[in-house]
Amino acid sequence: MNRKNCLVCSVISFFELRVLHTADWHLGQHFLSGQERLSEQRAFLDWLVQTIDEQEVKALVLAGDVFDSTTPSHAAQELYYDFLVRMQGTGCRDIVIVGGNHDSPTLLNASRRLLRALRVHVVGGAPPDPAEQLIALPGLLVVAVPFLRERDLQAAAPGETPEARQARVRASIAGHYQTLGEHDTLRRHRETDAPVLATGHLYAAGGEAREGAERDVHVGGLGVVGAEHFPAAFDYVALGHLHRPQVVGGQSHIRYSGSPVPLSFTEADDRQQVLLLDFGPGAGPPALTALAVPVTRRLQRFHGELDAVEAAILAFDNEAFSLIAWADVLVRSDDAPAVVQRRIQAALQERRTHVLAPRGVRHQRLSELPDVLLDSLRGGVGPVEHLHHLSVEDVFQRRVAGLPPERAQALTATFQELRQLLAEADPLAWGGEAEPGSGL
Repeated sequence: MNRKNCLVCSVISFFELRVLHTADWHLGQHFLSGQERLSEQRAFLDWLVQTIDEQEVKALVLAGDVFDSTTPSHAAQELYYDFLVRMQGTGCRDIVIVGGNHDSPTLLNASRRLLRALRVHVVGGAPPDPAEQLIALPGLLVVAVPFLRERDLQAAAPGETPEARQARVRASIAGHYQTLGEHDTLRRHRETDAPVLATGHLYAAGGEAREGAERDVHVGGLGVVGAEHFPAAFDYVALGHLHRPQVVGGQSHIRYSGSPVPLSFTEADDRQQVLLLDFGPGAGPPALTALAVPVTRRLQRFHGELDAVEAAILAFDNEAFSLIAWADVLVRSDDAPAVVQRRIQAALQERRTHVLAPRGVRHQRLSELPDVLLDSLRGGVGPVEHLHHLSVEDVFQRRVAGLPPERAQALTATFQELRQLLAEADPLAWGGEAEPGSGL
């Protein structure tokens, strides 16, 4: 164990319980061109088992999106169950897993009774009895709330307006947490002065979603809740869904851990991490430590004019990473497509042991770019902007710029969802700019 790990472990005696918060594994994820992520995900799980053992973690909390699909491959399921078996060889006493919007509640719950014998507690979907979401661990109560689907929320009223629907769904989600926060089991637990940890898989207000990579889990921003909707009885709220690590509403005890593997090119520069929570004696927020997850494969963007892209690929060095990098290549050039392809493919071939472009080389003619973008690429300021040169996203953002913030947020969430659904159905529908593996 290195000196840094020793320093972290040396303070564990001052705490009663150490918990690890993670989320959004998306096991079995593929890029649009079919590349699997299992090698990267396997490397993460190997590291996680070792880290949990070294850091003397007593409970693991996985806040949703175990899998990338409701019908995960056999290889992805094998990776999941193999991890749970290997965890039995660590000092971790309990594992709590809740379903996310990508997970099948039925599939996760199918092995629930068997896994309970291994102290793995699974809540794939919201159960009819709220008490089933309250899981008592040694020294900790976990309020295990999974992704809440429409059927889990209050029914719609006849003739309901969009605004009323938005208010109803938000109130229903907040009410779900409030009911659990006032449950007799939680109140009895509070009498022991032990901490309470709640989970959630949702889009919290103020959270930063990645353009082209994340979308709201309820149409039109209906699922957006604020930090104030989580009861004060919760000492920590472990969230999943947004892939960038972040704090909600300035409340340091309400957090997204982020995804441990970058799931699209838009996430390549994010921090990949898990969170250690050290609960002291008695109730109260835990002390937090972010542990960086080793990145085994770089997701690299090469965007620009032909000479610059070619030079960047030829200079690219991937020696520090165990897996070949995957590149997103977009060349802006008025050269013939055959010329662009020949030069870039030759550069990629020369660096084939360092980088691979899974979806090939995309080509955009400079003469088709708006003047302002073309000039900015070359360091100047473009004087003229034409509507037919603007992207759909540019037009939309300008259209909502003058609206009240709440209205703009709701419309943006709807727009992003429609954009994502269209991109999933037809990756080229948005000018070929859809991110590989961008479904959240």
